[in-house]
Amino acid sequence: MNKKPRILIVEDSAPQSRLYEQYLKGDDLDISVVTNGSDMQKFIKATPPDLILLDYKLPDMDGLQILQWMKKDKFNCFVIVITAHSSVDVAVDMMRSGANDFLEKPVSASRLKTSVKNLLERARLQSLLENYQNTFERKNYHGFIGSSLPMQAVYRIIDAAAPSKATVFITGESGTGKEVCAEAIHAQGSRAKKSFVALNCGAIPHDLMESEIFGHVKGAFTGAVSERQGAASQADGGSLFLDEICEMNLDLQTKLLRFIQTGTFKKVGSNKLEKVDIRFICATNRDPLDDVAQGKFREDLYYRLHVLPIQLPPLRERGSDIIEIATRFLTEYSQEEQKAFVTFSAEVKTLMTEQYDWPGNVRQLQNVIRNIVVLHNDTMVQLAHLPAPLNSLQLPVTTSIEGTENSDIRQASIQGSTISIRPLAQVEKETIETAINFCDGNIPKAAALLDVSPSTIYRKKQSWE
Repeated sequence: MNKKPRILIVEDSAPQSRLYEQYLKGDDLDISVVTNGSDMQKFIKATPPDLILLDYKLPDMDGLQILQWMKKDKFNCFVIVITAHSSVDVAVDMMRSGANDFLEKPVSASRLKTSVKNLLERARLQSLLENYQNTFERKNYHGFIGSSLPMQAVYRIIDAAAPSKATVFITGESGTGKEVCAEAIHAQGSRAKKSFVALNCGAIPHDLMESEIFGHVKGAFTGAVSERQGAASQADGGSLFLDEICEMNLDLQTKLLRFIQTGTFKKVGSNKLEKVDIRFICATNRDPLDDVAQGKFREDLYYRLHVLPIQLPPLRERGSDIIEIATRFLTEYSQEEQKAFVTFSAEVKTLMTEQYDWPGNVRQLQNVIRNIVVLHNDTMVQLAHLPAPLNSLQLPVTTSIEGTENSDIRQASIQGSTISIRPLAQVEKETIETAINFCDGNIPKAAALLDVSPSTIYRKKQSWE
């Protein structure tokens, strides 16, 4: 952001608001103060800030009511809720209602400054994304395949986030490509020539995890016959990716938090403090707030890691990407197995895109295509080639329609009944124009509502004109 970041402090206690202003005094910020929810609403409507410091208990309303109002009226400011009435349940409710961080009084200067810095960085990146015009579609991006609108959004977020050192928190179902996303962030950034080190926190026994991250010295425990460098040392100057971060035990979470805050660590069995420069990327296929609420994941660690969130869409929401990805796998495995497959039948394409939800996402699709190529030999994948559970699905039944056409309406006779059917092109044109009008002429927003690419709408408009 070229201008000073705008911060609104919403606090009915004058000494408390002055304290927050003092904490943030040297950070070149434009700070305003209001004392109640009503004045806050007026302020936001007139001059939306980049960040709000919101006291949970105000004279006229509470934080939850304010967050719900902001969500309803689509004010997308970043919010830090500050309260003396702290509990994990309240924190989770606030985060799910739109708060981006949650601080308990008394707030330390370092904790407030860190939270403000992280959220203003997110605001800057979000502003870049909103101002970025998507003038082309990418069908491939580092390890990703697909040109759907949800993936174009992911690619743009990675573009914006990669140059920063801020921690990235990737969420998404199993098989959606979280490690591919982490590798893309590393490859797109300034650390691309340094090491990318990945650890799966769910695949390593808890008693060995500390050694995997920090390393150990000779004799640190039974079996430690020599000194070993951990992932922290290996990733120095580069990126450390911690997959399934919510699987890490609480004791190690405490040490990880200290490591992220200071950049320093000790090998298991050593008293020597070592310092490294690392960009942290983490991921989970669970809802981390559920683990916070259940006491399985440290609240302060969550706030420290959840600076730049990226949500990967499941395969079932990616439309034609399914066939693009399947075709890439088909070509690759056919070459490996010396088979003749080159494409899919229309029935198979319909079944794969419309009749199946792909609970295992891209990983499951990959396994299905390999199964087909290994067990069969043909030029086109047919329904008979599909393995379970796809071979038990039924294609939708189509009804034959015979009718006559006039300028706007087709009268169709189906099983003795007459109905009026408008041409698809007319329905499509009306739907697109309605979306554009609803979005006040903003075609990228209209495209997002319709789940299509902006270039598709521009192309359609050009053909109408």
